[in-house]
Amino acid sequence: MDDISLHTLLIAFIVLLFISAFFSISETSMMALNRYRLKHLAKTGHRGANLTTQLLARVERLLGVVLLGNTLVNAGATTLATVIAIRLFGSGEIVLSISTAVVAFLLLVFSEITPKVIGATYPERIAFPAGYVLAPLLRLAYPVVWVLNLFVSGLLWLLQFKPQATQGHTLTSEELRTLVLEGGNFLPQKHQKILLNLFDLQSITVEDVMTPRSQIEALNLDAPPDEIGRQIATCNHTRLPAFRGRIENIVGVVHVRKVLNLSEGRAIDGDTIREIMREPYFIPIGTPLLTQLQNFQDQQDRIGLVVDEYGELMGLVTIEDIIEEIIGEFTTQSPLQTARFKRLEDGSIVVEGGSLLRELNRKLGYRFPLDGPKTLNGLILEQLQDIPEPGTSLKLAGYPVEILQTQDRVIKSVRLLSPDED
Repeated sequence: MDDISLHTLLIAFIVLLFISAFFSISETSMMALNRYRLKHLAKTGHRGANLTTQLLARVERLLGVVLLGNTLVNAGATTLATVIAIRLFGSGEIVLSISTAVVAFLLLVFSEITPKVIGATYPERIAFPAGYVLAPLLRLAYPVVWVLNLFVSGLLWLLQFKPQATQGHTLTSEELRTLVLEGGNFLPQKHQKILLNLFDLQSITVEDVMTPRSQIEALNLDAPPDEIGRQIATCNHTRLPAFRGRIENIVGVVHVRKVLNLSEGRAIDGDTIREIMREPYFIPIGTPLLTQLQNFQDQQDRIGLVVDEYGELMGLVTIEDIIEEIIGEFTTQSPLQTARFKRLEDGSIVVEGGSLLRELNRKLGYRFPLDGPKTLNGLILEQLQDIPEPGTSLKLAGYPVEILQTQDRVIKSVRLLSPDED
């Protein structure tokens, strides 16, 4: 190198710093790429994404050529710096030590830390153009990279480490939930809420959304024809469970429209209804909503009767109840106009004691806990450990609650402070 001018050596040293920075920024940007966005861009025909996908398919080769180039360039830069220092200041030990420290500083700042920070911040802007340089380099250096990987494989074998084959990245449901939450800037709020509700379907059971047994509208087949006809004419649903004697003894489900078609010119009694009703569909109480939604689809059914482990009727669930858990309320009637909720002038709300906690949270904006009792009545009894007298006041999840009416060991109505005023 004695024939090479000092000016040329300095230029070569700076060039090597830039080449080292290129390898560093390429490596970091490639590893920092969002794999799912990369797949999406590749499917749309993005050339840079396609090339980068091919490079990342054999990541050990990619790292091999990057680290090989980086190591050789850094070694060359260190050698040049030593030669430059000797020419300028002589070959003393202090000079060599100082030159080594200066080269280490320059490599760390300009060829390692700064490029890697930039690569991690803008991975797509860096990785896609870098792929056009790394791909030819990989083909040229493939024999050397292959030999290096052969030694690496042997060392891993000696260490009894067996790397698994590269597989596609998979996400758990909780990781998907996090992606949806963080994607709020790109998803409409309504769509985001629907997706989050879908993740909850497997953890919510039919018990959480069912209509309790005491609130089921059902048809008594043992009633007189006039009473049956009056109930059919005034019912609020298109399908009614039919029972004999007690509501626990459900014997079928009646489609109201079919009954009305038969009612022209003839009296409707229990025997007539038995001719057109179908068999009841029973659902175990612990069935997850997602499973039940699939069951409804398989059974071509829309209504099911929830029973406990002893076969006792606990409630009723419909496909509309499950859909509302996904998309929210879709009926035209305001939830505050139903019999279960009544808003008073002072802002408080009178609700039935048997109201589901999930329904109160969803429709009225409360935040009652859902990991214990399913109804407001159950939550109050769990906290008080006794049947309260009317006029009793307490706090549930931070909300003031007043017991208005009790009957037969059951809380019938409760006054809640509006969550907006809490």
